[in-house]
Amino acid sequence: MTRSLTVNGHRTEVAASPQTPLLWVLRDELGLTGTKFGCGVASCGACTVHVDGQAVRSCQLPLGEVRGDVTTIEGLGADGLAPLQDAWIRHQVAQCGYCQSGQIMQAADLLAANPDPSDAEIDDAMGGNLCRCGTYSAIRAAIHDAARALRSGGAG
Repeated sequence: MTRSLTVNGHRTEVAASPQTPLLWVLRDELGLTGTKFGCGVASCGACTVHVDGQAVRSCQLPLGEVRGDVTTIEGLGADGLAPLQDAWIRHQVAQCGYCQSGQIMQAADLLAANPDPSDAEIDDAMGGNLCRCGTYSAIRAAIHDAARALRSGGAG
């Protein structure tokens, strides 16, 4: 069975069962390996992508339930590094790096809804994204930095 999807601004056809989790369609069918498998039960956030502009856990979202355009970490900075990606580098957030694409996608969702979040708002929004390396303070600093860049006219 084939299904038409728009992923990172490009229309594509995928041959997968409607029950196949979006995560595996992105990774196995489309070769977009920036989205990671972490826990498989939507608890860690490593698989976070945007569907129709909202952060979702792709490991638990069946292809047949995808409604809207999909954006992965590969599509976030389509014209170069997005301010969040640039801030992540400046603040040296990544240690092992495994969770970081999900962290960035969750942070992008936060900043789209709240361009000037407080520490508490960041902690609340990012609470479902686990980092085994414990880089939470660097993540918070990078989000504040990216928020300033976006408010001053940087693209997201």
